[in-house]
Amino acid sequence: MTVPTVPPGARRLPFSVLAKPTGAACNLDCTYCFFLSKELLYDHDSQRMSEEGLETYLANLLDSSPDGVVEVAWQGGEPTLRGLAERLRRPGQQLHHAIQTNGTLLDDDWGAFLAEHHFLVGLSMDGPAHLHDAYRVNKAGRGTHDQVLRGWQVLSKHGVDTNILCTVHHANQDHPLEVYRYFRDVLGARYLQFIPIVERVPADQLELAEQGWRPGAHGRRTLLYQQRGDAVTSRSVDPAAYGEFLVAIFDEWLSRDVGEVFVQDVDVALGNLFGRYSLCVHSPQCGNALAVEHNGDVYSCDHYVEPDYKIGNVADAPIQAMLQSDAQREFGRSKLTTLPAQCQSCPVRWACHGGCPKDRIAVTADGEPGLNYLCAGYYRFYTHTQPTLERIAGLLRTGRTAADIMGPDAATPR
Repeated sequence: MTVPTVPPGARRLPFSVLAKPTGAACNLDCTYCFFLSKELLYDHDSQRMSEEGLETYLANLLDSSPDGVVEVAWQGGEPTLRGLAERLRRPGQQLHHAIQTNGTLLDDDWGAFLAEHHFLVGLSMDGPAHLHDAYRVNKAGRGTHDQVLRGWQVLSKHGVDTNILCTVHHANQDHPLEVYRYFRDVLGARYLQFIPIVERVPADQLELAEQGWRPGAHGRRTLLYQQRGDAVTSRSVDPAAYGEFLVAIFDEWLSRDVGEVFVQDVDVALGNLFGRYSLCVHSPQCGNALAVEHNGDVYSCDHYVEPDYKIGNVADAPIQAMLQSDAQREFGRSKLTTLPAQCQSCPVRWACHGGCPKDRIAVTADGEPGLNYLCAGYYRFYTHTQPTLERIAGLLRTGRTAADIMGPDAATPR
């Protein structure tokens, strides 16, 4: 096996990669999951990373990564890779393993393995059964909440560090406290991420998109999801409702859970106040979070796995070279350079930075294109939370804890 390597003495920039060892293959058929359509990118039946491909990818990843902590992140497939990665790493690298999973196939053997090797698991769950099952269904169209709950119980039993990955969409957007309290009180979850569903499509494809993204869902017609168009499906979250969803959760968190429950939206905003950008969505620029398909193809971003954004293959060039390519640099810079004037002068630009480019499908008050579809929600959330976050930042600067903010006057006026 010959693996492309970084030239001696070359600078290694920090980056992250989300690898998809089974491509678009999945045992579920979630109706909002646009990635199901990505199997149309490849004309072969087997969409599974081979053992040789796995070794090539890991060797390239580790050679391209700087010394220090290297996150080895996977979406699905539950690959057994610990020993291989340890063998390939440099002495100055420490590996952190992470995986995103729907949890339906987890059993005690997997729980023991994930615990033994200190995996961080992101578990997809959209709230209690009646909300989760609205869109997260299996191939037969049946809800999957009970199977995911069993997966959560396996992870809890074995003490696996787990984040809940909850998408926010039309079915659960009006139930923020029910969702939050279910995770906190029923599951005992402490690390929560709320991910807005925005399925953008050209208007002439909307009728097909409403049927879902699995190839074959549209009869003889096929529909590959790409970041084009300014229409959205009925499953997509409403911008104003998204803002109210986050505000309600923030107020509940502030009243009793600071220092006990960690909500990514809050943590990211607080980090932004300190100039520490931890999430590409709300960073001034992006471009350092790549995606690798099952055959080694590398794309600019997990949300841009489409032909125009393929930047190479791990068998042909170092990932570091792709990261520093003109095309990828321009991809990352454009998040900043295409920011509309309304965003540039916005009082919450410090927190939002225009959001993800994939969602910039609206127009500003002056008619300028490039406004984020979720702008109203972001503005509501950040204007509501900014005073409290600034107070928390002040506490942290003086060596106190964020939990000191809690008290009878903690809640920000709505």
